[in-house]
Amino acid sequence: MRFLLSRRWLVFGLVVALLTWLAVALGNWQFRRLGERETSNARIERNLVASPVPVGDLLKPGRPVSVEREWRQVTATGTWDAAETVVVRYRTRNSVAGVDLVTPLRLADGTAVLVDRGWLKTDNVGTRPDKLPDPGAGQVTVSGWVRVDATGDAAVVEQGSTRAISSRQIQGQVDYPLRGGFLELHTQTPAAKTPLGRVELPEISDGPHFFYGLQWWFFGALAVFGFGYLLFDEWRRRRQELAESQPAQQAPVDGE
Repeated sequence: MRFLLSRRWLVFGLVVALLTWLAVALGNWQFRRLGERETSNARIERNLVASPVPVGDLLKPGRPVSVEREWRQVTATGTWDAAETVVVRYRTRNSVAGVDLVTPLRLADGTAVLVDRGWLKTDNVGTRPDKLPDPGAGQVTVSGWVRVDATGDAAVVEQGSTRAISSRQIQGQVDYPLRGGFLELHTQTPAAKTPLGRVELPEISDGPHFFYGLQWWFFGALAVFGFGYLLFDEWRRRRQELAESQPAQQAPVDGE
């Protein structure tokens, strides 16, 4: 087995060791993601079935919403500020172009909460429709699911439209305090004359992380097995060559 100390086999062994370590690390990463997904799913399921609470219990003016509160259901009573509706572009559903409409609901205490009223079919996902459905006049009571503000360039508001919803960005468009986060509309009383597409609730699944983790571990095991097989094959070949290189022992002659 002295051939293992050759440069070729040392480099080969090092490469296999690195590939095995990488495969194990990627497998562990997938299983960590699986654990995070399971924790997130449990939180979402718990929040979805929790009893609704007043909006003031969870959403505060100027304060971000904790991810632990996302998908809790809250109720709020106020009046729509339809003039400040923000269009959320690029909201395709089943390959159909559309947008979401986000309108502030002004509350009795002078603050407002952003409400994603739902989905509207459009001819183009990247434009703001010329005419938006009226949410209705007068006082309404809504229930909706709490969502966390988006971040990054996608949340920037330009000419009344954006690609992601953020109360911090939309705050610059209105002259009254907005509560942190926003709501995905569930019900409205009295109902709007023009109903919009209902919110799509999150998919509760563990995703492919378990099988991806097993797949990476299999690749690591395959690398070790392959190295072992090639090692055995090299040892067997060298042993055969050594046996063939030795002179054959002559058979004894009769009478000697």
